[in-house]
Amino acid sequence: MSKPTTERIPFEPNNRNKKVKEAKKPQPTPPIVANKSSVTTSSNVKRGDSLGIPDEVNRRIIRRAALFCGIPTGLGLTTFIVSYFLVSRHILDLPTSAVVLLSMLFLGIGVVGLSYGAISASWDEGRVGSWWGSAEFKKNFGYLSEAWKAQKQIVKTNKK
Repeated sequence: MSKPTTERIPFEPNNRNKKVKEAKKPQPTPPIVANKSSVTTSSNVKRGDSLGIPDEVNRRIIRRAALFCGIPTGLGLTTFIVSYFLVSRHILDLPTSAVVLLSMLFLGIGVVGLSYGAISASWDEGRVGSWWGSAEFKKNFGYLSEAWKAQKQIVKTNKK
């Protein structure tokens, strides 16, 4: 099989798939004494320098996931309150199964919305993307499927 050519995710570390071939023996380390200067220098390190998701992209993912998950989840919980009000005031006689199924539908949409919100956000710094995020979803889902294929291939080669 040929190695799949993949475009890197914008915030993917360079050494992600590099493995250390031989295990090194742990060497004893001298005890570390904390002093005031070492504490202040470690707190001055910028968060953007880490190999994780950039703050701008992280905030964008959280906003979209909260929107696409929060509204359906809120509707799912509100279903119980509204149905209780309607049944207790004898305004409408609702079967219990209908209330449960409707709330499960909204809560299920909330779970799907959480994933969609994270995948449909633009993963590029400085690029907001569209409101619905369909183009970003296609692009980011492509990244994920390529990563899954590469990981599956790595697992197959390690088993041999």
